[in-house]
Order: sequence, then C-alpha cells, then structure tokens
Amino acid sequence: MRKVMIGGTGMTRFGKYMDGTIRGLTCEALGDCLKDANAGTSDIEAVFFGNAAAGLLTGQEMITGQVALRESGLMGLPIINIENACASASSAAHLAWISIASGQYEAVLAIGAEKMSNRDKMVPFKSLMAALDLEEIKAETGSDDPLEAAMAPGRSGFMDIYASKARKYMQQTGATVEDFARVASKSHTYGSMNPKAQFQQGMSIEEVMASRTIIDPLKLAMCSPIGDGAAAILFCSEAFAKQHGCDAVTAETITLVSGLPGGASCNARASEKAYAMAGVGPEDVNVIELHDAASPAELIYLEELGLCSASGGALQMMRDGDIGPGAKLGVNTSGGLVAKGHPVGATGCAQIIEIADQLRGRCGARQVEHARVGMAQNGGGWIEDDTAATTLTILTR
Repeated sequence: MRKVMIGGTGMTRFGKYMDGTIRGLTCEALGDCLKDANAGTSDIEAVFFGNAAAGLLTGQEMITGQVALRESGLMGLPIINIENACASASSAAHLAWISIASGQYEAVLAIGAEKMSNRDKMVPFKSLMAALDLEEIKAETGSDDPLEAAMAPGRSGFMDIYASKARKYMQQTGATVEDFARVASKSHTYGSMNPKAQFQQGMSIEEVMASRTIIDPLKLAMCSPIGDGAAAILFCSEAFAKQHGCDAVTAETITLVSGLPGGASCNARASEKAYAMAGVGPEDVNVIELHDAASPAELIYLEELGLCSASGGALQMMRDGDIGPGAKLGVNTSGGLVAKGHPVGATGCAQIIEIADQLRGRCGARQVEHARVGMAQNGGGWIEDDTAATTLTILTR
C-alpha cells in the first residue's frame, strides 16, 4: 500500500437552498476542490459519489452522480455511486483512498452531496427513517407502513435513539441536561467562526436550554438541522501532489466497519483498526470531528474512541474546559453536525475537509494550535443496538 494524500478540498456553505439542486451544489464544491489542488478535470481518473437519499428526497435514483456531474467535464470517467446512510460521503472517501493506496489511480475525487430541504417538512424526516431496519419495525409494530410507524409527530425518530443513549449516559456518569447544553454551546461557538456552517451565530448555555424540548433530554439546539450542501476531496499519490504543488496532507487511513448487533460497537472496532493502520494512538490526536447528530453523542464517542477514560471521562473534560476553543484537544471545531449542519450525504467529506484544513492551518479563529494528527468519525444508519456503518479517518501532517 502506498501513501495517500489529500491534494485539494472544496465545499459549499451548508444551509437551506430551497430552489437549489444537487448538481449546482456539487459543481460549486468541485470547482473549489480542483482549484485548491491546482488540478483540472483532465487530471481526474475516477469519481466516487456519495449520496444518501436523493431517491426519497428528489426522486432521482440510481445515477445520482452522473446526473450531478453531467456538466462538470468529468463525464466518461468511472463514476461510482455510494449510498451508506449518513456515512455515504466518507464511504466514498474510503473507496477513493483504497484506489490510490492500491496504485490503481493517481488522482480521484470523493464527493458527497445532499439536497434535503423541502417545502413538505415531513419528506426529509421520512427519508431519515429509511436508515433504520424497516423489516424489524414492521415485525415489531405490525404496520403496513414501517416508515410511518418509525416516526413520531413533531420530531425525527432518530432523535429517540440519541435521547435513549443520552439518558443511559446520564445514569452512568451523572451528566445533566446542562452538561449537554454546554457541549452544544461550544459547538455553536465554533460554528460562529466557520463561514461554511449553517448556523453562524453562537448560543450561550442558557439559550440552548431555552430552546424547545424535542425529546427528553434533547433540546432543539442540541440536534442537527435539516440542510443542503456538497463537499469534494481530491485524493492523490504523493508524486501527483508534488507535481501539482498541492498543499497536501497524508490520509493515513479511512477505515470502514459495519454494525454488529450484540457485539462490540462500530467505534471500538473501527478505532482499533484505524490506530494500528495509522501508527498513532488516541493520545496523539490533536483535533477530531465527531458525528454529533445530537450533542450528547460527542461525549459518548470521545470515550468509545479512547480519547479519554470511559464512563465519564469526556464529561469531566467538558466541565474542565479541556475540549472547547483554546483547549489542547479540538473537538468538532467546524461546529459539528449541530452547528455546521448535516446534509447527510455530504457530511462525511465535510468532516474530513475540516480536519485537513486544521492540519493545513487554514481555520482562522477556530484553529487548533500545532495540529498534526486529526481524526474524523462518521456514522450512518442504525441496526438493532449499533450504528449500521462507521468510518474513521486519520490524517497527519
């Protein structure tokens, strides 16, 4: 396996573009990515296109990448469509990484894109429920429409899962709703420093607590929003990066695992593999992007990935101010899914871009000083008691 580099990145601002299209969002991110890599479309040999739910959200099935890239100058190349729930984009990055590491290609693209906003607000919520095991829901409820059975009025059913995990964490560690509000406030502070974030106005702990309750203990400001966006990454060989003068970082690994009901969690299994492949340990990580679809997950995942002691180590770090702006460990410096936004098919690439930008010193006020090792954790879907798919990316500089 040879060294894999990230030679360029580009992404749209995440937000609600009611009249936008996946094609328009994709082309914007692609143009910025190629410019950043000092590359053109003629340099690209293949495209791995991540999208989670265009069929349910826009009606476009099967050839989402080809349609999105029709006017890009990349038609005719291998375009591989990847759908893996909220881990779609990072799964595309996983395949792009393998294609470079194996020597098959010199330069490829991983792109994630999603158009979620809809005038019918139930459409995106219903699409998210398709990331659950509908056969299991049908068997449990006896419903002829398991998508409807998975939903509750006024909220996303996925928040039921996150709320349950949060309540369990509270019982185990003594965490409070105010602690989760502190996590969310930290993320919104970072979001206020990120020009690509959907929410760019910070929120105090009190403001988070004052937002409406979605499901106990989750407040609205602790939950990721519906939004649109695209993110693109150029993966390349070391020789290509040098030839094009790329401001490159090394992609040590992009590890992908699937859920194992009743077994060790995706995070535990993926982190063991990823640390070994990258030749680093959790103590070496300077900055990390976590899949905080709800703020309590940030604390849970820090512990599952070994970045602190289990059963309350992350809670103590938060209370001590060890994971906020200016702290030694930068956590969700993009604003995380809660503030940066979560257009599901784009999220995985956007997380990797934040880590790459941190290692390249491009993050301005939210920059983590002396960042040399970064990680992105991206999860998608749910199978019984575990995430259906999880990727862990480790980048170094």
